[in-house]
This record gives sequence, C-alpha cells and structure tokens, in this order.
Amino acid sequence: MTPREPRTSPIVPSYGESSLADLSASILASMTGDVAANVLGLPGAGRVCLLVVDGLGWELLRGHQAAAPFLSELAFNSRPLTAGFPATTATSLGSIGTALPPARHGVLGYQVAVPGTNRLLNALHWPKDVDPLAWQPKPTLFERATWAGIPAVHVAPAAFADSGLTRAVLRGAEYRPASKMGALAAETVAALESSERVLVSAYHGDLDAVGHGFGVSSPAWTYQLAHVDRLAEQIAQSLPFGAILYVTADHGMVNVAPEDRVDADTEPALREGVALLGGEPRARHVYAKPGAAGDVLAIWREILGERAWVASREEAISYGWFGPPDDSVTDRIGDVVAAATGTTAIVASHAEPHETAFAGQHGSLTSAEQLVPMLTYAAP
Repeated sequence: MTPREPRTSPIVPSYGESSLADLSASILASMTGDVAANVLGLPGAGRVCLLVVDGLGWELLRGHQAAAPFLSELAFNSRPLTAGFPATTATSLGSIGTALPPARHGVLGYQVAVPGTNRLLNALHWPKDVDPLAWQPKPTLFERATWAGIPAVHVAPAAFADSGLTRAVLRGAEYRPASKMGALAAETVAALESSERVLVSAYHGDLDAVGHGFGVSSPAWTYQLAHVDRLAEQIAQSLPFGAILYVTADHGMVNVAPEDRVDADTEPALREGVALLGGEPRARHVYAKPGAAGDVLAIWREILGERAWVASREEAISYGWFGPPDDSVTDRIGDVVAAATGTTAIVASHAEPHETAFAGQHGSLTSAEQLVPMLTYAAP
C-alpha cells in the first residue's frame, strides 16, 4: 500500500522576496542607499535597531494581542516574513547575520553532519575543533556595514559572546553583553546614541526558553510575552531622533503532546540504514549509511505518512526549502529531510532526552513556525 502524502502544503520560504535574509539585506541597503538590494523597500535611516525575539511567531503574536498591546499595534498594518528552513535559531541567526539564505551561509540546522566524519555539529554547542570562520567564511552583515563606514553593535547575553555561532555569523559587530531585560534595553539605546550612523542588533531569548519548557500560550509563556512587549516599547520610546526600530523573530513554535511524538529510538525501522540522525524533532536531517539512502527515504515516508513532508536531499533542494544552493555546503544536508506537519515531533528519547521533553517545538515548514513578524517603529 502506498503511504498517503500530507494533505497540507509546506510554506516554502520566500527567499529573495520576504525572508529574514531579505530583511537584513534591506536594512543595510537602506543605510547605504543601495536601492537594488533593498527588496523590502525600507526607508533610509542613519541609525537602525533590529530586535530579534527568539520564538515570537507571527501567529502567536496575532493570537495574544492582549498580552502584547504595543507589538500588536505595530503588527496591525504589517505583514510577516518567512524565517527559512529549518525554522530554528541557529539557521535563522545565520540568515540574519549574513543576509543570505541557509543554503548559502551553510548553517543548515540545529545539528548537521560534519562532512567526511561520523559525527554531528551542534550549532548551539559548537565543537572546539571546527573553525567557525571556515564553516561560514562569507562576509557577515556587520562586516559589510563596517566596510561601508557604519559602526555595528550586537547586544546579547554575555554567555554567547565568543560562541562558535556568534563567530560564524555575527562577527564584525562590537559585542555588548546584556543578560537581563533592563540591561538589554539600556545597552541597545546607548549603542544607538553612540553615533549618528550605527547598525544595532539586539537578541532576547527567554520567550523561546519558556515556550520549550511550558508550551506556547501557557500562562508562563503569556506572562513572558508581556515582558517582551514592554522591552520593545521601552526601546522604541527611547530611540534617538530619526532612528528606526525593526522587531522580528527567528521562528514560531507549536505545542507537541506526548501522543504526537514519533520516537526514532523506540521505532527500530527509523534507524535502519541510518548512520546519523541530525536536525531536531520538527526538522530532521537523516544521514544514511553508504548505499542505503533510497531505502531510508522509502521507510521514513512509509512510517511517517501524513505526519511529515519527507524528501531526499536533491528533492528538498529542488523544492527550494533551503534556498538557492551553494555546492560547497549541500553535503551538510541529510540524505533524507523530514519536516513535521501538524503537531508531530520525531524525537530520539535516548539520544536527545533534553530536546525530547520540550513541550514547545519548532523547525518545520508550517505557517506557525515559518511566519515571523516584521514590525517597524520610527522615532519622531
């Protein structure tokens, strides 16, 4: 019997039109006057702040307007962007930090294979023997800004200052540590006031952490959203004259119930022919043993059926999931790529007990995960 394909269609990211990479490219272009690169048509400005709220999906914001009145008012006349695939922090920060789609910057997921080895690179816990600059050698947004004579500042928790991901995709910016909301607002405003021309990015990650732990729309998550709303409002109200604030996110999130979890560590067929299981529960990179890719693809399609969009590497690239390909990084993509539909999660309870336990998950090609805000506030 032929397994049924998912009834719904994936949200393929709008690379080159309205993705996170296009937001970054347009911000820099709006500051340099490069009209051709400003695909979003952003207004010119000398001082710009990009606030990235980890986990603040467009649908979540629209569904919780009472908790976030300031952001919701900004959203009223705005339209969302697509995050990129996988819809996960490392990949999206790569797109924001380089103004390139994932298949160009090469940070292709939470965990991807290191080509030529039998191990995974975890982009949030970077291995010391993998050079971040060799893994992602293309110029970052911040390097390009400084080359254009625009100072660049990145404000984020101190723990990330020298991480492999920061060095790979955010290098070139002055790093100002701020681990608490008050400090984040203060350091961001101070950076904007430091020069008449400056590009400032600020990152806040607690909403995502609460979503993973308690689930989105939970009381804890809703209270945290209210704090995020106040953070954005404080920065907006303190902008120097002529500055512009953009607010976006790296991905949305869905809640995954225990019965919606397919466990690759207790379903032996999902490990047949598999050398490495990468990615994360909503977006899997499956690396096959030599000669087994076709069988792995068939098995994963049969077992998951309507619970995931399952494609070969070549199909996923041709569908445009990762954006226009750079042949130097495509071997980091799984032989098989599985993007979960609905609220399914493809967990690995033995290998990934921490991630398996998350109440909220993200990574896939659903609208709840792909659509992120692009909110604008201009100082009078």
